[in-house]
Amino acid sequence: MRALILLVGGLFASLVFAKPAADLDSTTRSEISERIAPVGSVCLTGEECASAAGAVASASSGPRSGDAIYGQYCIACHSTGLLGAPKTNDAAAWQAAEQKAGGFSALLSNAINGIKSMPPKGTCMDCSDEEIGVAIEFMSGLKP
Repeated sequence: MRALILLVGGLFASLVFAKPAADLDSTTRSEISERIAPVGSVCLTGEECASAAGAVASASSGPRSGDAIYGQYCIACHSTGLLGAPKTNDAAAWQAAEQKAGGFSALLSNAINGIKSMPPKGTCMDCSDEEIGVAIEFMSGLKP
Protein backbone atom coordinates (compact mmCIF):
# COMPACT_ATOMS: atom_id res chain seq x y z
CA MET A 1 0.00 0.00 0.00
CA ARG A 2 2.85 2.31 0.86
CA ALA A 3 4.36 1.76 -2.64
CA LEU A 4 1.06 2.73 -4.25
CA ILE A 5 0.90 5.97 -2.22
CA LEU A 6 4.49 6.82 -3.23
CA LEU A 7 3.70 6.11 -6.88
CA VAL A 8 0.58 8.29 -6.89
CA GLY A 9 2.44 11.04 -5.03
CA GLY A 10 5.29 10.92 -7.54
CA LEU A 11 2.88 11.14 -10.49
CA PHE A 12 1.09 14.08 -8.86
CA ALA A 13 4.38 15.89 -8.22
CA SER A 14 5.53 15.35 -11.80
CA LEU A 15 2.27 16.84 -13.09
CA VAL A 16 2.40 19.84 -10.76
CA PHE A 17 6.05 20.67 -11.34
CA ALA A 18 6.26 19.69 -15.02
CA LYS A 19 7.50 22.36 -17.38
CA PRO A 20 4.70 23.52 -19.72
CA ALA A 21 5.23 23.15 -23.48
CA ALA A 22 5.38 26.94 -23.83
CA ASP A 23 8.60 26.96 -21.76
CA LEU A 24 10.54 24.78 -24.19
CA ASP A 25 13.52 26.69 -25.52
CA SER A 26 13.83 27.43 -29.22
CA THR A 27 16.67 24.93 -29.68
CA THR A 28 14.50 22.09 -28.48
CA ARG A 29 11.62 23.22 -30.71
CA SER A 30 13.88 23.38 -33.76
CA GLU A 31 15.31 19.93 -32.97
CA ILE A 32 11.80 18.51 -32.74
CA SER A 33 10.80 20.17 -36.01
CA GLU A 34 13.89 18.75 -37.68
CA ARG A 35 13.16 15.24 -36.43
CA ILE A 36 9.56 15.20 -37.62
CA ALA A 37 10.17 16.95 -40.96
CA PRO A 38 9.29 14.93 -44.10
CA VAL A 39 12.22 13.08 -45.67
CA GLY A 40 11.07 13.70 -49.24
CA SER A 41 8.36 15.08 -51.43
CA VAL A 42 6.21 13.97 -54.33
CA CYS A 43 6.63 15.67 -57.67
CA LEU A 44 3.98 15.22 -60.35
CA THR A 45 4.51 15.58 -64.08
CA GLY A 46 3.90 19.15 -65.11
CA GLU A 47 5.03 20.68 -61.82
CA GLU A 48 8.17 22.79 -61.74
CA CYS A 49 10.00 20.36 -59.46
CA ALA A 50 9.29 17.46 -61.86
CA SER A 51 11.25 19.09 -64.67
CA ALA A 52 14.26 19.50 -62.39
CA ALA A 53 14.02 15.89 -61.20
CA GLY A 54 13.80 14.64 -64.78
CA ALA A 55 17.01 16.41 -65.68
CA VAL A 56 18.90 14.53 -63.00
CA ALA A 57 17.29 11.19 -63.79
CA SER A 58 17.89 11.42 -67.51
CA ALA A 59 21.55 12.41 -67.28
CA SER A 60 23.38 9.78 -69.28
CA SER A 61 26.75 9.32 -70.85
CA GLY A 62 25.18 7.84 -73.98
CA PRO A 63 23.76 4.49 -75.02
CA ARG A 64 24.88 1.50 -72.99
CA SER A 65 26.34 -1.58 -74.61
CA GLY A 66 24.36 -4.77 -75.11
CA ASP A 67 26.74 -6.52 -72.73
CA ALA A 68 26.11 -3.94 -69.98
CA ILE A 69 22.33 -4.12 -70.34
CA TYR A 70 22.41 -7.93 -70.49
CA GLY A 71 24.59 -8.12 -67.37
CA GLN A 72 22.29 -5.89 -65.35
CA TYR A 73 18.78 -6.72 -66.58
CA CYS A 74 18.65 -9.79 -68.85
CA ILE A 75 21.07 -12.31 -67.39
CA ALA A 76 18.74 -13.75 -64.74
CA CYS A 77 16.29 -15.18 -67.27
CA HIS A 78 18.25 -15.42 -70.52
CA SER A 79 21.28 -17.19 -69.06
CA THR A 80 19.15 -20.03 -67.68
CA GLY A 81 16.12 -20.06 -69.97
CA LEU A 82 13.87 -19.20 -67.02
CA LEU A 83 10.15 -19.32 -67.90
CA GLY A 84 10.92 -20.18 -71.53
CA ALA A 85 13.24 -17.25 -72.25
CA PRO A 86 15.60 -18.01 -75.14
CA LYS A 87 19.08 -18.60 -73.72
CA THR A 88 21.97 -16.34 -74.59
CA ASN A 89 23.96 -17.64 -77.58
CA ASP A 90 21.35 -20.33 -78.41
CA ALA A 91 21.11 -19.42 -82.10
CA ALA A 92 18.35 -21.93 -82.85
CA ALA A 93 16.09 -20.67 -80.03
CA TRP A 94 16.60 -17.05 -81.06
CA GLN A 95 15.99 -17.77 -84.74
CA ALA A 96 12.77 -19.58 -83.80
CA ALA A 97 11.70 -16.62 -81.63
CA GLU A 98 12.46 -14.19 -84.47
CA GLN A 99 10.56 -16.31 -86.99
CA LYS A 100 7.57 -16.70 -84.66
CA ALA A 101 7.49 -12.95 -84.02
CA GLY A 102 7.72 -12.15 -87.71
CA GLY A 103 11.17 -10.59 -87.93
CA PHE A 104 13.66 -8.71 -85.81
CA SER A 105 11.54 -5.55 -85.55
CA ALA A 106 8.59 -7.59 -84.22
CA LEU A 107 10.91 -9.40 -81.79
CA LEU A 108 12.16 -6.00 -80.61
CA SER A 109 8.58 -4.76 -80.25
CA ASN A 110 7.77 -7.80 -78.08
CA ALA A 111 10.78 -7.05 -75.87
CA ILE A 112 9.82 -3.38 -75.54
CA ASN A 113 6.15 -4.08 -74.76
CA GLY A 114 6.60 -7.35 -72.87
CA ILE A 115 5.63 -10.85 -73.91
CA LYS A 116 4.47 -13.86 -71.87
CA SER A 117 6.37 -13.74 -68.55
CA MET A 118 8.77 -11.01 -69.69
CA PRO A 119 7.80 -7.56 -68.41
CA PRO A 120 8.13 -4.54 -70.70
CA LYS A 121 11.78 -3.83 -71.46
CA GLY A 122 12.73 -6.73 -69.21
CA THR A 123 12.51 -4.35 -66.20
CA CYS A 124 15.03 -1.89 -67.71
CA MET A 125 12.59 1.01 -67.67
CA ASP A 126 15.31 3.57 -68.40
CA CYS A 127 16.58 1.67 -71.45
CA SER A 128 15.90 3.23 -74.83
CA ASP A 129 14.38 1.14 -77.61
CA GLU A 130 17.79 1.23 -79.29
CA GLU A 131 19.46 -0.19 -76.16
CA ILE A 132 16.92 -3.02 -75.98
CA GLY A 133 17.73 -3.84 -79.61
CA VAL A 134 21.46 -3.85 -78.88
CA ALA A 135 20.87 -6.20 -75.93
CA ILE A 136 18.89 -8.58 -78.16
CA GLU A 137 21.72 -8.49 -80.73
CA PHE A 138 24.21 -9.29 -77.94
CA MET A 139 22.19 -12.23 -76.60
CA SER A 140 21.07 -13.69 -79.92
CA GLY A 141 23.62 -12.83 -82.55
CA LEU A 142 20.69 -11.67 -84.73
CA LYS A 143 20.93 -8.47 -86.72
CA PRO A 144 18.08 -6.04 -87.49
